[in-house]
Amino acid sequence: MRRADRLFQIIQILRNKRLVTAKTLAERLEVSERTIYRDIQDISLSGVPVEGEAGVGYRLRHTIDIPPIMFTPNEIEALVVGARMVKTWAGTELGYSAQSALDKITAVVPADLRNKIEDSKLFSLRFDQRQDLDINLDICRKAIDGKRLLQMSYCRADGEQSLRRIRPLGLYFWGNVWTLVGWCELRDDFRNFRLDRIQSIQPENTTFIDIEGQSLQDFIKLMTCM
Repeated sequence: MRRADRLFQIIQILRNKRLVTAKTLAERLEVSERTIYRDIQDISLSGVPVEGEAGVGYRLRHTIDIPPIMFTPNEIEALVVGARMVKTWAGTELGYSAQSALDKITAVVPADLRNKIEDSKLFSLRFDQRQDLDINLDICRKAIDGKRLLQMSYCRADGEQSLRRIRPLGLYFWGNVWTLVGWCELRDDFRNFRLDRIQSIQPENTTFIDIEGQSLQDFIKLMTCM
């Protein structure tokens, strides 16, 4: 990546108004933290109002006015196929939102890129449409966001059914199935549940907090060490 392109990317990343550490920027742009420090200094000297400091993080002041982002043809293609996959596989609500986002992008890009969106030959198909899967996905996603406990009736691969009370932590897509990872209060351990094997599911009004050893980060660490 050219240095000018890297500086532009740093500005775009900082536009989200949240603190971003030099380490995060370095990992995303595949350079050293020392390089990021120099880049931040040069960006500041050029007049871009960067707030923050080394070891804490950086962000742009709210008063900055940066021209709208221009997409490349490959970026447009990625957005199109991503939106189509979300519409097909990510539940009713996110599917609607994906199409709405794509409509907004289509309305503001130049005509040549608009044609790229409308004429894209990349598709995402699903032949086993089941409304209950989409509903389960929407319920699980909202429960994760709201940290609400879930009561579910679940059928294992061997046909055994059980009632579970779950702290929902994350959703994983495996190409044709979704799984919910959560802390199972029945087993007192992490468990994965296929959404297509959930017989019934109901969110509780009760919320939960992350407990050391029982969070999504703990589950990820456990899986990466296996």
